[in-house]
Amino acid sequence: MQRMATSVPAPSSAPGAASAAPVFSPLYQQIKALITRALQEGEWKPGDLIPSEAELAARFGVSQGTVRKAIDELAAENLLIRRQGRGTFVSTHHEAQVKFRFLRLVPDTETAQGLRMEREFLECHRVRAPSDVVRALGIRAGDMVLEVRRILRIAGEPVVYEDIYLPAGTFRGLTAERLERNRGPLYAMFESEFGTRMVRAEEKIRAVNASAQEAELLRVPVGQALLSVERLAFSYGDQPVELRRGLYATTHHYYRNELS
Repeated sequence: MQRMATSVPAPSSAPGAASAAPVFSPLYQQIKALITRALQEGEWKPGDLIPSEAELAARFGVSQGTVRKAIDELAAENLLIRRQGRGTFVSTHHEAQVKFRFLRLVPDTETAQGLRMEREFLECHRVRAPSDVVRALGIRAGDMVLEVRRILRIAGEPVVYEDIYLPAGTFRGLTAERLERNRGPLYAMFESEFGTRMVRAEEKIRAVNASAQEAELLRVPVGQALLSVERLAFSYGDQPVELRRGLYATTHHYYRNELS
């Protein structure tokens, strides 16, 4: 059976030094990269059933065990979903176990569990990207972005104020009206209507004090401690496609994360 392999020469420690041994990528990682590329290119769309492990093994000329290991990692990263007796599907933000993957706000009492979160969009407009947004999204200075501001409420009480920046070209046609009509998760809308799937995110968290405007929006005293969460979300190919800055009122909620 043919073995796929790639190598990257290690840099020399000094001019004239002998080349170090090449660094090989494990075979299953190469298969994982090929499957990810197929997802990125739209060969299999969100919600689609992908070929079986045997079919993928034949396609790539490797063993089923190698394919299985690659798929295991993609499933752990929520890019694929295994369904017992049905096969492996491309993950979608419409899935129950995925739709709130990036939302970590949890009520601090069991009686509040399951309460519906409501959204109020304050504005959605095109602006010239500020320099920090240019750097974060990897766009050109002077490019336009969409700025979306919204409030999230639980049981009528505001708990999150968000300021979201999106590349205007990627989300051409997104308006306040479309946002208001959408009843599902925002990322599910981005996936189905704009062909952009969020596959991972990086967050920075710190404590801040509420300004007068923020206090009014979140109905807390001026100066109250808030949790500031800045999230940079990426699509396939590690392409940054959203910068989101949220302020969380944690009087009756906390930010929950699972570490493994």
